[in-house]
Amino acid sequence: MAFHSGFVSILGRPNAGKSTLLNALAGEKLAIVSPKPQTTRNRIQGIVHVATGSSEGQVILIDTPGVHRADSALGRKMMVEVREALAGSDLILLLADVLNDSAALDRFVLDLARQAGTPVLLVLNKIDRLEKSKLLPLIDRWRKLYEFREIIPISALKGDGLKILVERMVNALPQGPRYFPEDQLTDQPMRFMAGEIIREQILSATREEVPYATAVIVERFEAREKLTRITAAIYCDRASQKRILIGKGGQMLKKIGTAARRQIEKMLGTQVFLQLFVKVEPGWRNSRQFVEELDWRRQLENLVGARPRS
Repeated sequence: MAFHSGFVSILGRPNAGKSTLLNALAGEKLAIVSPKPQTTRNRIQGIVHVATGSSEGQVILIDTPGVHRADSALGRKMMVEVREALAGSDLILLLADVLNDSAALDRFVLDLARQAGTPVLLVLNKIDRLEKSKLLPLIDRWRKLYEFREIIPISALKGDGLKILVERMVNALPQGPRYFPEDQLTDQPMRFMAGEIIREQILSATREEVPYATAVIVERFEAREKLTRITAAIYCDRASQKRILIGKGGQMLKKIGTAARRQIEKMLGTQVFLQLFVKVEPGWRNSRQFVEELDWRRQLENLVGARPRS
């Protein structure tokens, strides 16, 4: 049986369910999930190892930030992440939320897929919440917009249609090598995943502008056999946001820290000592230099560069 492998970008508008789909296909929580738009800020790879009666291969899924019209340095960086993912893809999954109909935004996303010149599978998500009578007309509308390789209805949350989707992805990929070992599920370092878990808890616990005005940078990550020590800084735009994040008597920061620590312990399989600090960095979303530092690849480069030479 021929072995098929390749890189598959998940493309879509904010809240289409891209991260939920990545986690469902990988079988592990690799990307944070929130109902708030623009939760994903960096490209995240999830590796799906496939061995069935009819298909064998390795699918490297790339979860991308939601496609939007950027109006800040952060937004522009997120769209760079999207375009870089598409440029290196063998296949695109264009994920559309069947409950959120906007022809103008759909065309914007579709234009990105068209410009990439890569085969596209249209994946219609959240069909478990759509009246069955509306599905076929929706498929017909999309079919008129572009010549998709296939159109596949799914529910990433419920798992409906995912086996079919995996089979179609593998068959659409070229014959190729096994890029990653069979026991590897992501290229992300645990350090970055810990920071994302902290940010997920901020998204869950806070309201209004605070979730969008915060960023997390892990400053210390010391892993031992039984205990992992983590120190992380939560950055925000204004002093008023800092007060909200800390809360009365430090209760909000304690709530965020406790929830994050439990999730990180589950991920690492060790006890975790977590320290959180809140820092004000006015206008950080419009600072290209600061936004670049949020990329975990850049953070790793800085860590390697900071190590003393022997």
